[in-house]
Amino acid sequence: MADPYITLNELAQGLRPMSQGIEWFESLSTEEQSTTLRLLSHFCIQARATTEDGAESIRRAGLRATHTPAVLIARGRIDQQLGKIVSLTPHDERLKSFRLLIAVLAVADGRRRERYCSDGCSHEWHRLSVGALAETQI
Repeated sequence: MADPYITLNELAQGLRPMSQGIEWFESLSTEEQSTTLRLLSHFCIQARATTEDGAESIRRAGLRATHTPAVLIARGRIDQQLGKIVSLTPHDERLKSFRLLIAVLAVADGRRRERYCSDGCSHEWHRLSVGALAETQI
């Protein structure tokens, strides 16, 4: 895939199927996965994710409320919880974390787009289109 910044935003905006995102994430080394999760966490904070976004994000990610990343996101201060989620090390927890953080970004950025960017904005990631996918396929 092309630039991870674009790929992650395409996943959050539903322009790229999550199955493709999971395949891409699993192909990364452990270090690259950690970098990707930190980048996603940063995107979530930039999109002004809130603690209230947790429940919807868990639902969208298809996680059970008892999965570790879901438990963490529901605990309170989202900036602290995102750091804990990013730090999870078992492979299956990393994959759940990836799915959850994409969903958190989707919820938070969706709200941001509605409230602040509906009449246009200068955010490059808000101008992605399905047509751009042909250029960035695996």
